[in-house]
Amino acid sequence: MSEGSKARYSFGGDDHIFVELDNEMSLTANFKAMAITTVLEQAQIPGLIDVCPANASYQVRFDPLQLPPRDLLLELQRIEGEVGDATAFDLDTNIVEVPVLYNDPWTNETLLRFRSHHQDPDATDLEYAARINGFDSVDSFIEAHSGAPWFTSMVGFVAGLPFLFQMVPREKQLQVPKYLRPRTDTPKQTIGYGGCFTAIYSVRGAGGYQLFGITPGPIYDPTQQHPDFEDFMVFFKPGTIAKFEPIDRALYDKYSAQVEAKEFRFKQRPVKFSLGEFQADPDAYNAALLEVLHGS
Repeated sequence: MSEGSKARYSFGGDDHIFVELDNEMSLTANFKAMAITTVLEQAQIPGLIDVCPANASYQVRFDPLQLPPRDLLLELQRIEGEVGDATAFDLDTNIVEVPVLYNDPWTNETLLRFRSHHQDPDATDLEYAARINGFDSVDSFIEAHSGAPWFTSMVGFVAGLPFLFQMVPREKQLQVPKYLRPRTDTPKQTIGYGGCFTAIYSVRGAGGYQLFGITPGPIYDPTQQHPDFEDFMVFFKPGTIAKFEPIDRALYDKYSAQVEAKEFRFKQRPVKFSLGEFQADPDAYNAALLEVLHGS
């Protein structure tokens, strides 16, 4: 284990180890989990079955008959020491443009049905989020939400649902609490917000995040019939970088028709992400990422 490590290692039964890297979610803690699990997967250790990174932790599943638990524990601690603060680690990933119809009629209809569950029954979720974050208008809040890219910290809760953390300095982080009581309904592909996370609801169902808009692009396809799902039924992966792109209703309808015809594809490009370079100059780094996304 590296000097000064906050990590806590716990055994789960005979075949799991859970590692909590920090008590607090941050891009630094999440990226350290991403770096450790990437190195671990690349090592292809016999007996290692599954590796699952999360917001500030990760869990591994292994076969104790092939891989003695104490040997794996020592290897995880060694990799943690090798990775350090992860600022020198480069992650091969993708940046993707996610079109969003903010303030759309479907999530607005849903949120109005659940005002008794909300902190501010007299405002929409966007109006509430703008006010508590000090913005003078919903448009200004949307500009802040869509202005910088987001890092996928984990995928889960329900199949294919990504949690995304905005790549901005801490003082610029948007903060919005979840509903006082969860809803029993949320439209599929809703852009939601809770705490410091944006989530994209992969399927219709219950939820407690504030509702900001909706994307026409599918992010979960168990049938794998859409073009973006040839390799896997889940579109987002831990480490995927997303840029939310505001669109109008006409473009939403156009993309929806492409989805119906199974012709829609997200715009995406391969990139390398470096935490150290991002921390050195977040604005310049984000601008370079968006240049890659929008380049030919």
